[in-house]
Amino acid sequence: MRNDGAQDLSPEPEDENLWLEDIHGEKQLAWVKEQNAKTLDRFRDGLFDSLAGDLRTALDSDDRIPMVAKLGDHYFNFWRDKTNPKGVWRRTTWESYLTESPDWEILLDLDELGRVEETPWVWAGAMVRRSDRRRALVLLSPDGGDAHRVREFDLQSKTFVDGGFNIPSAKTRLAWLDDDTLLVATETDEDSLTTSSYPRQARVLKRGQDVSEAQIVAEVPRDHVAIFLGSDISPEAEHTDRAVIIDAIDFFNTSTSVLDIDEVRGMDGALSQEPSAWEKALTTVDVPSNVEVGVERDFVLFRPQSEWNSETVTVPAGGLAIADIAEVRAGTIAPRVIFAPDAHTALQSFTWTRGFLVLELLSDVQSELVVLDPNDDFSARPLSGVPANHMVGLGAVDRHDESTANDFWMISTGFLTPSTLSHGRLGEDGFDAEVIKSAPALFPAEGLSVEQHFATSADGTKVPYFQIGAEGLELDGANPTLLDGYGGFELSRTPAYSPVVGIGWLGRTTSAGRRGVYVLANIRGGGEYGPAWHTSAMRENRMRCYEDYAAVARDLIDRGVTSPTSLACAGGSNGGLLVGNMLTQYPQLFGAISCGVPLLDMRRYTKLSAGYSWKAEYGDPDVAEDWEFIRAFSPYHLLADDTDYPPVLFWTATSDDRVGPVQARKMAARMQSKGVADVWFYEDTQGGHAAASDNEQTAFTRALSYRFLWNTLTGE
Repeated sequence: MRNDGAQDLSPEPEDENLWLEDIHGEKQLAWVKEQNAKTLDRFRDGLFDSLAGDLRTALDSDDRIPMVAKLGDHYFNFWRDKTNPKGVWRRTTWESYLTESPDWEILLDLDELGRVEETPWVWAGAMVRRSDRRRALVLLSPDGGDAHRVREFDLQSKTFVDGGFNIPSAKTRLAWLDDDTLLVATETDEDSLTTSSYPRQARVLKRGQDVSEAQIVAEVPRDHVAIFLGSDISPEAEHTDRAVIIDAIDFFNTSTSVLDIDEVRGMDGALSQEPSAWEKALTTVDVPSNVEVGVERDFVLFRPQSEWNSETVTVPAGGLAIADIAEVRAGTIAPRVIFAPDAHTALQSFTWTRGFLVLELLSDVQSELVVLDPNDDFSARPLSGVPANHMVGLGAVDRHDESTANDFWMISTGFLTPSTLSHGRLGEDGFDAEVIKSAPALFPAEGLSVEQHFATSADGTKVPYFQIGAEGLELDGANPTLLDGYGGFELSRTPAYSPVVGIGWLGRTTSAGRRGVYVLANIRGGGEYGPAWHTSAMRENRMRCYEDYAAVARDLIDRGVTSPTSLACAGGSNGGLLVGNMLTQYPQLFGAISCGVPLLDMRRYTKLSAGYSWKAEYGDPDVAEDWEFIRAFSPYHLLADDTDYPPVLFWTATSDDRVGPVQARKMAARMQSKGVADVWFYEDTQGGHAAASDNEQTAFTRALSYRFLWNTLTGE
């Protein structure tokens, strides 16, 4: 550190592959094309095509549960299948939805739209206005990336509105304020974006107005991550219309402001054009920046990332507290704790119906549901019947409709259990639920079982993991095993039915009769045990998540489940960074590695795509003090000469505007230049951060990963 208080800047190491950072350059794409050809020539054969076909069939299955969102009298769904690879947006009635073959009204056919407009549009969502349910804002990505175009759509004529809202492709955030007004954060010029490439200005956009001329009602500094928006608008007379504006300082620190829409409405109901009126109606919630804030009806909810000592009570990290919104707006915050975690149990999410608050908890990565009653001093009662090694999620149907005010959807799923959808209703005396849809089994699960184990990490921490494999598994180290994980951004990995994993791995059998074993590790950096589980592996403590993952690998080997030559690992995005560190720091533990849409060059990650927004998670490599610990988990800089690395496949997408394809390109190029054998690379041109914009692409990229891993471990 310099004496003048400024931070020393770390010099950038020599990088012979900077030329590959030109994502769409002719020379660069020629390199990609050559790499793709080599990889497909090696792994695309009859078995690959068969696997990709099976995955595509499962993903396109007409027997999948069509999940719906209720708006008014209709239930909306977006659906992809073999006939409609890009998908259709559609709706039906409740009576029809309950039948085995609902009668769907097609609202928008993306395949047809793409043909007419000569653009391969990818669905990014829709926002139906609640006043009359007649108009919607449809979000469409031109290539599957995070940037999307916003167009107003008429649900009666099933056409885009001539002269309606139409915002060019950008990483736009928006919300309805009334029938003719939006709250919008989008790109208008260079000054409208943060360094992380996200919008930083909130504007009030009137119908027919150019977005660049819309009034700015809030903005955040350029070095913050983004500005986020939301609104809760309803025609109900007793409902208070509000909007929420969030200044995302970094990934884990925010400042939330509440905008009371009624205060900027005139006697005629029109929204004010006076900036001072909007400023007066905006209240910033005065809490520490690491306290997450939510607004629901007349309540403000608080979930701190670390212990919060308010003036009236101490709220534990990962706890949930609540206060009256009138008091908050008056500058008096006196929260009361309505949930406190313990060493084994963490709050994952919560859902409101009109009369109840439902908490979704994890207890040692086992699902629990608890219902709180605001009308009975937030008294709590558990929802029983959640089976072990399964996840149960609950969401409100439509609290704005009196007939469904306390109705809920319940999704139950497990590694070997296809999902079921139940519909129920909460009441003061309990609840009742009925299964209304069940997904079919899409891979053979007979003879398989699910177990939970705990490995001991380098510092003594117990790390849970799920193991799915044959009943009575022979523990001789010869089982082909795939280790999965993520370990970042407080994202929890939990049991779920995946036909891709089932068909691609669990359903495979070696010539010796061994079935694939799949393992999911719940390492630090995730949120399985709440914020502390995450923060304990951030920045200078990042190595803990890699030590946890290696500990699970060693435990599998020590228990005889597998051996290094029979153990593979796979991960994407932050999970790609995870397995990149397995490749460079623990190569002796693995026989194959699949590294998807990854972070790998941690010296330049803040300069690539949206990487600047992740500094809170990893640190700032431009600061010499941070680079000292970041370099210890930067796979691109950990590559060494004369080291035996396991075979590796890097896969990514040209259109990924979140992580970008650059890091995978450079890592593959550097390894190949060092003469490392079995380094493979594949880059899809579309698909965004998922490297897949439809089921066909998903099936193709996942088939490539599984074909590579299985062939490398088994030789088959």
